[in-house]
Amino acid sequence: MTEKASEHPPEPLPLDSTAQLLTRITSQLGNQLSLVSPNGTRRPMQRIRRSAPTLVAVAHGSRDPQALRTVLELLDRVRELRPALDVRPAHIELNEPLLPDTLAGIGRGEDAVLVPLLLGRGHHVRHDLPRAAAAASHLGTRVAAPLGPHPLLVEALYERLLEAGWRDEDGTRRDAAVVLAAAGSRDPDSDVDARRTAALLSDRLGGVPVVPAYASAAAPDVPAALRALAARGRHRVALASYFTAPGRFATLSAAAAAGVTAGPLGAHPAMARLLLHRYDEALAGTAPAPGALTYPQLLAPA
Repeated sequence: MTEKASEHPPEPLPLDSTAQLLTRITSQLGNQLSLVSPNGTRRPMQRIRRSAPTLVAVAHGSRDPQALRTVLELLDRVRELRPALDVRPAHIELNEPLLPDTLAGIGRGEDAVLVPLLLGRGHHVRHDLPRAAAAASHLGTRVAAPLGPHPLLVEALYERLLEAGWRDEDGTRRDAAVVLAAAGSRDPDSDVDARRTAALLSDRLGGVPVVPAYASAAAPDVPAALRALAARGRHRVALASYFTAPGRFATLSAAAAAGVTAGPLGAHPAMARLLLHRYDEALAGTAPAPGALTYPQLLAPA
C-alpha cells in the first residue's frame, strides 16, 4: 500500500547565513554612505548619462573601389580622435551601406547626427538627407552642415598641393595659378561655396589666383578654366582636387590638367577634425554662416 502524500505545506527555505546577511547589509550601507560627503552633507544625485548620438558620415558613393576604402580610412581617423563615439558610414547611392540601412541599424529611441561628406550645399544636403532623417522616425536625428567651406578644408587642399609638387615660391611667379576642381551642382549656393573656398585657398597661397571649375552641372569646366587662365598669361597652373574621395569626377578633372595635380582630400587629418567639428556644431546648434569665415584663423582641435 502506498503512502499518502503529505498534506503539510513544504518547509520554508532556510534563512541566509549570518555571513550572507552581513555582506548584504554592508553593501547596502556602502551605497548609502556613498551619497554622503565627509562633512556629513548629502552629495547631489548623479544623472545617468546616455551615450553620445551616433555620428553617421554620409558619402555620395562611387563605382570607384578606392572611394569606399578612402571613406572608411577617414572614419578610422575620426574614431582615433574620439574613441568612445559610435561612427558609422552611409551612402546616398552606389555603395553600401545606403543611408536608410545605416539608420535602420541604430536602436529605437537613440539619437544620430548625419554629417554629409559633401563639400558644399546642394540637392543632397537640402533634400536627400533631411528626407532620410524624417523617414527614420524611430530615431532623434539632426543633419549637420556640409564640410565646406571651412579653413580646415583649405589646410587639406594646401597640403595636398604640396604633396603633388607645389612649392611656396611658385606663388611668386606671375604666370602661376590654381584651378579648384569641384563636382558641380545646379544649386547656385553650391557655386557660392566653391568660390568662397577658392578665395580662402588663394589667401592661403599668398594671393595666387584660384579659379573654381566643375566636373558637371555648372560652368566653367576644367579645360575652360585652363584656357581662361592662359588667356590672362597664367600658364603655370596647378589643380587642387576638391573631392572628398577618388571617383569619376576627380579622375576626369585630373586628366584635363597638365601641371601639378593634387589628389582628393581623402583621409587627411584635417578632414577628420572637420567631421567632428560639424558633428559638434549640429549638437550645439552653432553652425556659422559661410560668409563669416576668414583665413587665417585659429584652427582649434576637435
